[in-house]
Amino acid sequence: MIRQFRLARPLAALAMLLAAGALGAAGTAVPTYALDAAKSTFEFGFVQAGAQNKGRFPKFAVKFNFADDNLAASHLEVTVDVAALNTDDQERDDTLREEDLFDVAKFPQARFTATQITKTAAGAYAASGSLLLRGVTRALSIPFTLKSATEQGRQVLYMAGKTVIRRLDFGVGQGDWKSTEWVGNEVTVTFNLRLIPAT
Repeated sequence: MIRQFRLARPLAALAMLLAAGALGAAGTAVPTYALDAAKSTFEFGFVQAGAQNKGRFPKFAVKFNFADDNLAASHLEVTVDVAALNTDDQERDDTLREEDLFDVAKFPQARFTATQITKTAAGAYAASGSLLLRGVTRALSIPFTLKSATEQGRQVLYMAGKTVIRRLDFGVGQGDWKSTEWVGNEVTVTFNLRLIPAT
């Protein structure tokens, strides 16, 4: 009887700790936001034959778990439909989709996953994680600004940022396209997103 009592006490204490941990996890859960596609843009800029050009990815998705007072539990995931790219030039778009460039037949999507969100001294943010593009994964940190607003009784977020990606780091440019004589290596990615509470 005494032995059973001595065993029961630590088991009860362990159960209480586990229950407290579960409650704590629930208490620290952060809100999830999704993309308002109609009010968001995802664009890219590049140099072709010495001239600046622009394009856009009209199809992409965003999942953002975020709480300003709990950045350690916040994370960001962006999935881009590369095959849907649009530079307002059909011949160029078809070329970009080909095997030597984005090779969308094999790699139709790109994905950025950030497991760490930090705040800068200036009040902006940085999302640090990895970018998977054309089957290649590389570390990437993307700076962004974030504004919050209450609209129709719910909190929405406005995220904006810009970063530079070197296309050759991801193999976007095989054969003759490895040369930067006609198409520059650096691609500027710009985004302006409206994020709404996920349902």
